[in-house]
Amino acid sequence: MEESAERAFLAELEARLAAGEPVEIDVSLALLGGQAVELDEHELRGARRRAVQLLAAGGDPRREPEPDGRAVKALGADLASPARKAALAEGLASLRDTVEGLPEVSAHLERLVADQELAWRWFACTLLADELLGE
Repeated sequence: MEESAERAFLAELEARLAAGEPVEIDVSLALLGGQAVELDEHELRGARRRAVQLLAAGGDPRREPEPDGRAVKALGADLASPARKAALAEGLASLRDTVEGLPEVSAHLERLVADQELAWRWFACTLLADELLGE
């Protein structure tokens, strides 16, 4: 059986971690798990714009978003709904088979599955980072 692109990507992250490289696994897991989260483009555009303004008000609008940062929390709050959070939770849970045998990645995934708010903030990080890269 051929390895999926997601499995290959996550296995590479696992290998990089084992080699001692600093790797942000949570953002990758949130991005993969959040693929089924439905977002209205108009709503997303406005929420991202407000988040970028918060980054700018804090000094450097190009700094990397952090899950506990004011801009990420605001973006997450703007877009949060029970259905969206449930879709993210389901998407993350669906990755369990994909990460089997990858102990570090699995540990990060289980932490996100167990903490829906943290997972949502990481998902918001992916949305804000996408906006910053697009500008």
